[in-house]
Amino acid sequence: MSDTKKSSSLSVWATLKPFVFGGVSGMTATAIIQPIDMVKVRIQLEGGVAGASTNPITVGARVVRQEGFLALYKGLSAGLLRQATYTTARLGLYSTFENFAKTLNSGKDVTLTQRAIAGLTAGGLGALVGNPADLSLIRMQADGTLPIEQRRNYTNVFNALGRIVKEEGVLALWKGATPTVVRAMSLNLGMLATNSEAKAQLDKRFKPGMRNNLVASAFAGFFASLFSLPFDFVKTKLQKQRPNPDGTLQYKGSIDCAIQTIRKEGPLAFYRGFPTYYTRIAPHVMLTLIMMDGLQTWAKKNG
Repeated sequence: MSDTKKSSSLSVWATLKPFVFGGVSGMTATAIIQPIDMVKVRIQLEGGVAGASTNPITVGARVVRQEGFLALYKGLSAGLLRQATYTTARLGLYSTFENFAKTLNSGKDVTLTQRAIAGLTAGGLGALVGNPADLSLIRMQADGTLPIEQRRNYTNVFNALGRIVKEEGVLALWKGATPTVVRAMSLNLGMLATNSEAKAQLDKRFKPGMRNNLVASAFAGFFASLFSLPFDFVKTKLQKQRPNPDGTLQYKGSIDCAIQTIRKEGPLAFYRGFPTYYTRIAPHVMLTLIMMDGLQTWAKKNG
């Protein structure tokens, strides 16, 4: 009986392990990268204003000067909750899907197409789980850009979630979910599929180890940024918008937001703040993946 219970516990841990490791890795990376993310959001939201700076150092210095140093960590509680939901789900699901693909292939290498499908699916499902926290994060970070009388002044992520449900209804927690899901799918395609494929190719040519993991994660960070920024731009604008006095919204949806942006600001507006976005996404991707690899290596050695 004890052997059966032990075997059952090990089976449960084996299933949960990629989810736990994914969540821990994502939350740690977010705590480190949060100030850069704050500056990225401000650049995206203020970019359409005449004379607004897109220089991350200038924007960051202004935030500190006008709102204090801790303003750079505004929304950290929402960011951590987002990682605890979104990243836990997407990394755990991706590992699960990849292992399933190995089984389908009878132990042969997983193909790039299979990795792409796994990344897209895991990203989309994870985004649905994490959208409420993501919405809270964007609003908390954007609050300082609004006139004082229009600020929401959420005190933390749980206050934000509670007020959104009370003031706007439960379904409002999934406001902007479509661009969030599309953005997550594109980011995970660039991040997870690229990282797995790059690491597999590097391990065939060089001795497996930290160097290969580092190079693969760097590739993953670049392609994750390149694929996802336009969708992140639209998502941020949709989640930040407030109703007009007559109750209407500036954007009817993600397509309308994209069309209005192209008409008013041109197509290159979607890549506004790319250096800052890359500086935020790439280190987060690299930290998350390297930490995940480290935890998996530790688990193999210690059971």
